[in-house]
Amino acid sequence: MMQFIIFFIWLAGNVRLVLNSPTLGSKDNPRVLSKDIVCGGFEYPVHQNHSVFFYHEDSGEMYIGATDFVLKLDVEGFHIMENFSLKAPGQQHCEEGRCENVITVIEKFQDSLFVCGTNGNKPQCWKLFPSVNNQSLEIVESYEGMGISPFVYTHNVISLSVEGDLYSAAPLDTDGSSLQFRRKAGSRTNVWMYDNWISEPTFISATWVERREEPDNEKIYIFFREKNSDHNPEADPWISRVARVCKVDEGGSKRFFQNIWTSFLKARLVCGFPEKSLYFNHLRDIYVVQGEDWVDTTVYGLFTSSWNATAVCTYTIGKIEDVFENSTFKGYNKDIPNPRPGTCVKNSRNLPLTTVNMVKDYPEMTDWVQSMHQTAPFYVSSNNYTKIAVDRVRAADGRMHNILLLATDSGKIHKVLEDGAEPFIISETQLSSRSTVQSMKLDSKKRKLVVGFSEKILIIDLQRCQEYNQSCADCILARDPYCVWTELGCTPTVTGGIQNILDGNRSVCHPSDEEQKQINRTKRETGSLSTVDLRTTYSVPLGVPFYLSCPIDSYHAVYTWEHTGQGSPCLQMQSNCLHLIPAMTQENYGGYECVSKERDYTKVVKTYQLKQQTIQVTTRDTERDNNHITINYASAGVLQITLIPLTLAVTVSAIFR
Repeated sequence: MMQFIIFFIWLAGNVRLVLNSPTLGSKDNPRVLSKDIVCGGFEYPVHQNHSVFFYHEDSGEMYIGATDFVLKLDVEGFHIMENFSLKAPGQQHCEEGRCENVITVIEKFQDSLFVCGTNGNKPQCWKLFPSVNNQSLEIVESYEGMGISPFVYTHNVISLSVEGDLYSAAPLDTDGSSLQFRRKAGSRTNVWMYDNWISEPTFISATWVERREEPDNEKIYIFFREKNSDHNPEADPWISRVARVCKVDEGGSKRFFQNIWTSFLKARLVCGFPEKSLYFNHLRDIYVVQGEDWVDTTVYGLFTSSWNATAVCTYTIGKIEDVFENSTFKGYNKDIPNPRPGTCVKNSRNLPLTTVNMVKDYPEMTDWVQSMHQTAPFYVSSNNYTKIAVDRVRAADGRMHNILLLATDSGKIHKVLEDGAEPFIISETQLSSRSTVQSMKLDSKKRKLVVGFSEKILIIDLQRCQEYNQSCADCILARDPYCVWTELGCTPTVTGGIQNILDGNRSVCHPSDEEQKQINRTKRETGSLSTVDLRTTYSVPLGVPFYLSCPIDSYHAVYTWEHTGQGSPCLQMQSNCLHLIPAMTQENYGGYECVSKERDYTKVVKTYQLKQQTIQVTTRDTERDNNHITINYASAGVLQITLIPLTLAVTVSAIFR
């Protein structure tokens, strides 16, 4: 009875850990909980409330902006190449926090690094150039930053640099109002939006889609959510949108719409289950994967819903353009003027008044932009995702595969394969248990993901294949495009390696001698345990509580413990499967195998042999200690015991009898 009481208390104290782990055998969970894939890190001296990342693909340079400084980061070797101070003037003479210069914008603009910040509630921008010796940055020019950087870092801001022009959205007022999308600086005319076009917007992202054969027809696409004009209590308070403006738009004539976009159009971005009228209307983040042909450029939208679920929907620029080019205009039932509103023309100042007036009064499309999967989102999850990035990976067979990298609000990164009819969650990596992800930037060339938290920056190596290195089958079942099976084990993808990304069927493997032993072992006809050469042996006394443990290699597998022809389920404890024995009896001795089964692949993960051993139980018969018993026995699988007072044990046993 005493051993049972202690065992029960120990088990109850660990139930919370069991519930926090992914459920075994479920494809809706990550297959692997990744470890040791962080290849570098930087601890901030002081926690940061806000950070912004900028990655320049051509040069491979990564810049990180935080409070009062900009870092230049070497992603490959992970070290800080430069720390450039950008403090607001007169910081020592003002109230705490009021004079901080929180960096909110970093862009490659014209021939310099263009950096903007709150500058003590007086937004300012700086052009940073390499110094003469090219070892550091120095300020050459500074500009007023109103309309590019917000006054405070908590206000909405986006920016985009396109062919020497800077586009931005930031409030013009200290209260966060007068927020709209503008072309703010560069060689072209500064233009902005008409006030009635949007209502209380939150801008998410802006992107330029290049058309090499028709550059005058290139568009800037803006993704945002805005307040719903439908005040019905059942209507969602927010609507997700995509809008577009022409790159060559110079605004209207001097007498009408001067410095106002003449090509602005917007449409509703739909993500959900149309047949059930269930929609994810809260756009959270956007990632754009440029296609070889502009129509194939893919937009990945991250949405949340009112019922605490998150979804990923995908769209193509071709389908978005189809809505803008062919839909009717919401609320307008007359003949559409020529040229059609939203058409890109070389001289927008010469557009007919009828065309510009339609843009002014009817900028919204009647048709909605549907996702590529139409009837349902590509991926729906109960995880609260906050950031998304998408990497395109060329597999060993030359095919391209998309990998979604999703950040949760609990400091985790999920790696999700987009291939076939359903998403496949490859892995989960816990990076921080203290804070959520502030910023995330993908370096596709180096296969690294840079992740920023309030306390640190971490770099994830996306092609750490050692986790699947036990066998060819383990490597193939991972369905990880970054990894292939070779003579050297599971390694970063190379031509000629073994992969099966589409369905993870392990038939592509050529069984080695050791793998063949495993196959033969799992094909036994009876329930009796086969002879296993490499098994861990423990000598365990009668009557003591004992547990066996084996590591969980895959959360998509189902694990069982086999003993004397009988199977029992494992007790999941974080990343281990346990078999618990409340008190050893004669029937508990013998061989045990921890067996995992994933699809058609069965393997023995761990084997044990338990033998009987006699131990001494010493009762200390003293006036002060006669209520205590100590069992002097220790091994890897025994619950270490210093017994509680017998009076307490009686009470506990009465409660749980």
